[in-house]
Amino acid sequence: MENCVICEENPRKYKCSKCSAPYCSVACYKTHKDSPKCVIKESVGKTVENAFQEEPTLHVPFTTDDTVPAEKLHQLENSQDLRNLLHNPHLRSLLQQIDVAINAQSAMMAAMQEPLFLEFANACLQVVEPISDAERAEIELYS
Repeated sequence: MENCVICEENPRKYKCSKCSAPYCSVACYKTHKDSPKCVIKESVGKTVENAFQEEPTLHVPFTTDDTVPAEKLHQLENSQDLRNLLHNPHLRSLLQQIDVAINAQSAMMAAMQEPLFLEFANACLQVVEPISDAERAEIELYS
C-alpha cells in the first residue's frame, strides 16, 4: 500500500480533493494543502477539468449493455434514500476505502460482505434500474 506523501511513514487512507495526493491524517492534510505541491497540481487539475467542460462532445468510448446513461446517474443526486444512507459514517468510510484502494475490485468484493454496503448498492440500483411491480412481487414470493 502507498504511504502518505507528507510523513511518508503511515499508509495512505485518504486522497486530497484538489490534487489526489495520498495522505494519512488531518494533520498531514493540513500540511499538504498549504504546500506548493498542492497548488501546482490543483492548477493543472483545473486546466484538465476546464478542458473537459469545454468539450461537450466527449463521451464514454466503449459503451456496453451495463453502461448507465448519464441522466440516470444524475438521478442519484436526488435520492433521499441514498442521502439517508450516506449519513452513516461506517458507509462513508467503506466508500473512502474503495476510492483509495490500489485494487478496487478486491475492495469492492470485501465491501459487498457488509450488509450496509449492500443496502447502499441496492439503493443505487433502485434509482438507475428500478424493478417493476411484477419483479418485486416475484422477489417477495421467494423471500
